[in-house]
Amino acid sequence: MYDSDTYLRRLGYDPTAGRPGADLATMVALHKRHMENIPFNSAGSLAVPAPSGRLIDLVDFDEDATFDSVVAAGNGGGCVQMTRLFLRLLHDLGFDADLIGGTTAEGRQAYGVEVEHMLILARVDGGSWLVDVGYAGPSFVEPLRLDGASGEQVQYGCRYRLVTEGDGVSLRRRPRLGRWSTVYEFTPKVRDRSDWVPAEAAINDALAAGGEGGGLYSRAVSDGQVVLKGRRYLTVRGGIESARTVTDDGDWHAYRIAILAGDVG
Repeated sequence: MYDSDTYLRRLGYDPTAGRPGADLATMVALHKRHMENIPFNSAGSLAVPAPSGRLIDLVDFDEDATFDSVVAAGNGGGCVQMTRLFLRLLHDLGFDADLIGGTTAEGRQAYGVEVEHMLILARVDGGSWLVDVGYAGPSFVEPLRLDGASGEQVQYGCRYRLVTEGDGVSLRRRPRLGRWSTVYEFTPKVRDRSDWVPAEAAINDALAAGGEGGGLYSRAVSDGQVVLKGRRYLTVRGGIESARTVTDDGDWHAYRIAILAGDVG
């Protein structure tokens, strides 16, 4: 059952000492603590069976049951599960925030939809911010400024640009010793959860056909992120990327368990 006090405890707060205020410093801390304490877990998307019988329910899933698995038990989950729960927490704390949508290059290619990834637009302390605790990465671990953002924003050695392209925005990232690449594209248009119905249908079709293999797991660390995508294990620490292909099944399971358990240093 969803409970904001339980949520705050999972993120390292003590609700009995008073709830954090709805200001920018709180949102930055909540964002990073969420990514450090609740892993992205693609298998978590299947942890709560949909009453409809669908493999993955992006639209009408039971948030209370999802909360028990994703947050209270610390199992983590996918983009939509974690984003909607985090939005609910932000609202409980008094933040002005809404859902917005976008897509990754892989999502557009695999599913052919424009609204696949789920993000949050938050308006805090007179500014608009991009909030995303549900992307496996590598990406950003603290909110990015949307309005008035010019040039680059830097977090833990990585650089970010928000580039306007037509009606949308391209999020671009550059590690300390790497090149610029596009993380995903999005639009700042406020969305309803029903806008994810086409994505839900496309993802379930892919799952029914035997797609989505390999799994995707990640967790933020103090100065970056750790990501296991299929057989590729990637760390980003202080802006320095290091990647390896995991060929040994035992090593793969060890990396997966470490990410889910939070034993990634």
